Amino acid sequence: MESILIVSGTRPEIIKLAPLYHELKRQPWARVVWLHTGQHAQMAEQIMGSFDIRPDLTLVRQGDSLLDFSLGCRAQLEAVLTGERWSTVVVQGDTESAFQGALAAFYNGVPVAHVEAGLRTYNLRRPFPEEGLRQMIGRITRFHFAPTARSRDALLSEGVPGQRIWVTGNTVVDAQQWACEHRGIHRRASGRGHMLVTMHRRENWGQDVEQVCRAIAQIARQHPELDVLFPVHLNPVVRGPVHELLADLPNVRLTAPFDYLEMQQALADAWIVLTDSGGLQEEAPTFGVPLLVLREETERPEALEAGCAGIVGTSTDAIVAHVNRLWNDSAEFRRMQRAGNPFGDGTASRQIVHRLAAELGVGHSSAVREQADVVA
Repeated sequence: MESILIVSGTRPEIIKLAPLYHELKRQPWARVVWLHTGQHAQMAEQIMGSFDIRPDLTLVRQGDSLLDFSLGCRAQLEAVLTGERWSTVVVQGDTESAFQGALAAFYNGVPVAHVEAGLRTYNLRRPFPEEGLRQMIGRITRFHFAPTARSRDALLSEGVPGQRIWVTGNTVVDAQQWACEHRGIHRRASGRGHMLVTMHRRENWGQDVEQVCRAIAQIARQHPELDVLFPVHLNPVVRGPVHELLADLPNVRLTAPFDYLEMQQALADAWIVLTDSGGLQEEAPTFGVPLLVLREETERPEALEAGCAGIVGTSTDAIVAHVNRLWNDSAEFRRMQRAGNPFGDGTASRQIVHRLAAELGVGHSSAVREQADVVA
């Protein structure tokens, strides 16, 4: 039995690791242990429940600051890593939990498997601190599971050996397929559907939030028949201007943040998505929903290249112009709608498991290695 430690701390990590966890649990050679760092607490518990997951280990969060959390997390991870022999530690993405999990594994000589490796903007301030964290994780990773060829190319350009990189697609699509199958997510809206808006990134706080809200208000007034659905981040820096500028508009519905299943249903029922979320850039194409990115750059340019998304930034005029163009140009809208999802086909978790089996030499079976070569 190979002991595999999965480290998660935040909502996006749980979503993208959940299908991999279920795939590993089906393997006779794997003993898989899910560790939750406590970076997100109640929100994480809710999302794990959505995927029928109960963590085997839960760390105790130390303090409220990121520094306090990091110090406490690192010390507790050290105890776990030294407590038994681990074959590999699996981390996902670019959070502080992922970084601490990778660092603890590195210091203890345990190979790191990085799910969704190779995302880059090469701007350490956008997104902050994620860009720095994922670059640092990349330097100490043994198994790089890149979601796309572009991510692989970024790793190659940084000197990562090609034999340590595998393009698998993104497990986020696996998670969506799991939710559709097990939780009954499907389109329920009739007609055009709503405009779904989310905004939370730190770099957009302040004037950018206000500009986006003014754009939404203008669109809502121009198209009173269009329903706008906006689950609002709880941070007062976001919540304040959103409610001040949009609360009185009759066709704008401001809600509390959605859980994972609520968001998937909202995506399924959407006409268009306006967001600064990286995750939604990956998820909206699964349901054929065009997406406009409320940022100046994206580490997911594949969506732009495929044509299912476009960058609009946070300028009020630019947002209004792009939405109105899609409202009036049905051919352009249909082109974005039919672009497909460039981030995966729902087989990423299976590919990762096959590759881990081959690389760990499970049973020294040539059949396992051949199967891994086929799906890689």
